[in-house]
Formats: sequence, structure tokens, C-alpha cells
Amino acid sequence: MHDRAPPVTSTLTSPSRTAGRPWPLRRILPILGVVGLIAIGMAGTIWGPLYWSESAWAVPDDLWATLVAAQRFLRLDLAGLYIAPTNLVSFPGTAVILVPVAAIFDLAGLSAQAGSQGAHPVEWLIAGPCEVAISGVALFAADAIAEHLGVSWPKRLLLAAASATALWNVSVRWGHPEDAVAIGLLMYAILALSRSRTWRAAWLAGAALAVQPLVLLAFPVLAAAVEPRRLPGFVARAATPAVLLLGAAAAANWSATVHAITSQPNFPTIDHPTPWIYLGPLAPHLSNGSVAAGPARALAVVLACGCGLVVWRRMRVARPTAEWSPEALVELLWWTAAALTLRSVFEPVMVSYYVWPPLAVALVAASRDWWRLIPTTATATVLTFLSQESWRNPWVWWTPMVTLLGLTLFFSWPRTARSATAQALPEPGEEFAADGAP
Repeated sequence: MHDRAPPVTSTLTSPSRTAGRPWPLRRILPILGVVGLIAIGMAGTIWGPLYWSESAWAVPDDLWATLVAAQRFLRLDLAGLYIAPTNLVSFPGTAVILVPVAAIFDLAGLSAQAGSQGAHPVEWLIAGPCEVAISGVALFAADAIAEHLGVSWPKRLLLAAASATALWNVSVRWGHPEDAVAIGLLMYAILALSRSRTWRAAWLAGAALAVQPLVLLAFPVLAAAVEPRRLPGFVARAATPAVLLLGAAAAANWSATVHAITSQPNFPTIDHPTPWIYLGPLAPHLSNGSVAAGPARALAVVLACGCGLVVWRRMRVARPTAEWSPEALVELLWWTAAALTLRSVFEPVMVSYYVWPPLAVALVAASRDWWRLIPTTATATVLTFLSQESWRNPWVWWTPMVTLLGLTLFFSWPRTARSATAQALPEPGEEFAADGAP
């Protein structure tokens, strides 16, 4: 690693080249991605089972419980957020993002609980397109970063197609739009940070955290990119949305909220057990046959701090600039994907969609070069569908998942970067002028 990175001429897309275009034209690729995913997803869930001689629709079971929580939030029943049948173990933002869908259900006289019953739930005809559209935040964030990096249209087209294919795992297959929304907001936060808009990045990262605490893994990486004198304000803003929502839920029902958030129960008899299931301290067994995933996730956060330390060391040795270079932004995206991968590495019990977050970010990190984007796309696509296999042996399923995640990071790594992340740090006073925040 060089002690000093040479000045890099920014090749970011000029605002004058894109500002005059209508928003739908600028974002036509993610729009098509969302529309295509809705069409293919609905067709696959409704008519797809016919190919396996099954009559019931293949709807995601997890979605209905979260929609129950959203309906309770809409009715200000905060005490019921963590009471069965919601099965909520995430932060309340998971329910908040589905409040518009819950409102449509209420207006139509539909029940989220009814959606989990019967072979052909009419509720899916509304919930399916809506939750996929909500999940599309991740596609729009990826395209916005690619545009900012000056990525060509053919590469952006492949990025949109690959991202939509991977997103199927989260939205259509498993019904967890909160993961997609959180990662989308996180990517928007990284984009804001690259433009030296620290206050905006903090609020976006905070909103992502309030929706899905998974993004805690990325916080050390983001914190390393923030100017030290502004770090306290960044942390305060980023913590506010989650603290407010979680505080309101805890005030309404302390015991249920604390139990759900701290124990993080998961079920090895239903989902995929990993080799960590044999290590008691990382996967304490609970009374109902589940295991607590909290300790392993805490370990992943601690190790993610190592990623943040690497980013901090790379940043501090080079000449700072007010606007990040493309290389700096790409490298920070890659380290974010690496931090998000730690969850899948150390999770004692996994579900197929757990592999998606690092794939979404790694694809964007690889989008500037065909020789990185094509193999990253191939690996992400194989992993997306291979993760659906129902292999029960802890080693047989987990090993290929971690291996393919490692290959995704390998292919997406910006090998030409030379201390590029270091150029992200603004000169004293420049960041103040950029975002106007105190």
C-alpha cells in the first residue's frame, strides 16, 4: 500500500449531463427491473406451482406475520408489535415500511392473517406487487450509485438485471422487503457520504437501521469514512430513528420487545443449521427448540469493526479531497459488502435470503468494469438459486454458501485501487461547505 495516493481525476458523471433528464428516464432501468420482477414473481407464485403438480400458490409465508405487525402499527397498537402471530424479531421499522400495504388492506376489508390461510389467498394479489415495489428501493439505490460513477448504460442494464434476479430471493421468495429497504437506504447513505453530505448520510443510515438492524455490520465502515470531528453528530443522528421506534415499542410492552430483540430466536429444525450450531456459546438453545442468534450476530458486529479499522487506516494516509474519487466510493462499497458477509459466515441458523445483502452491494461495487461485473453477476445468480436447496446437513449447505460469497467478494474487489478510500476524507472546512450542517 502506498503511503500517499496520487491525485485522482474524478470521472464521475457530470450533473449537467443528467440533471435535465426526467426522473423516469434516468431511472428507467430499475423501473423496468421492478416491473419485471413483479410480473415474473406473481406469475411464478400463482402459475409456477402447476409445473410441480401443486395447486396452492407459492406465496412467502413470512410476509403475512409482518403485515399483521404493520396493521397493528397502523392502529397504534404498539403493545402488539412483538406478540404472536407477528414473529417480529427486528426493529419496528420492519412493520413501518408495510404500513401503506396495511392501509390498503384495511380499506379493502382484508386481513393479513387470512393471507396465511387457504391455497389461493386473494390478499397476495395486493401484497405481492406492493412489497416487491417497496423492495425496489435497493434497485434504485444501485442505479443511482452507478450513474454517479459514470457507469455506461450497457453495464447499468446488466447491473439492474442481476440485482433484480438476486432481489427475487428476498422479496418474492421469502417476503422480507425490510432487508431490501434497509440495504437500499444504506447504499443511498454511502452515496450521500461520497458527496460529503454527512448529515444526510447519517439520517439515511439511521432509517436503514430502524428498518433492519443487519446494517449495524456496515456502521464501522461508514464511521471510518466520516471526519472525526463530525463522528459524534453522525452517530447521534443515525441512532435517533431506531431509538425512538424501539423506545415507543418497549414503553408499550417492555417484556415482549426486550425478549424479541435480545434473544433473536431462530429454528434449526425449520431453517438451515450451520456448523456454529455445535458451539454452545454462539448458539444458546432456548426452551422452544430454537436457538438464540444474538451472540453470533454480536460477534459479527465486533469483527465488522475490523473492516472499519482497515478502511480508517487506508483513509488516513492519503491526501484528502472534498469529493470522493470513483475508486474511493467503489472501495468503500466493497468493504461494506465484506462486512455484511460476516452475518452469513457466523450465523448459527440461516435462511436462504440471508445471503442477499452482500450480493446487492458487491454487484454495485463491480459495476464499472465488465471483467468484474460479469463474473460477479454469474456468482451472485448461482448463489441466489443454489441457496434455495433444502440440504439439512450443516456443512453441506453452509460451505458452498460461504464459498460463493467469498468468490463474489473476490470478483468484485477493485484491484486497481491504490489507497483510494483515503481520498474520501474532506479537507477541514470543505465538508461544512458541502452539506451546510453544523
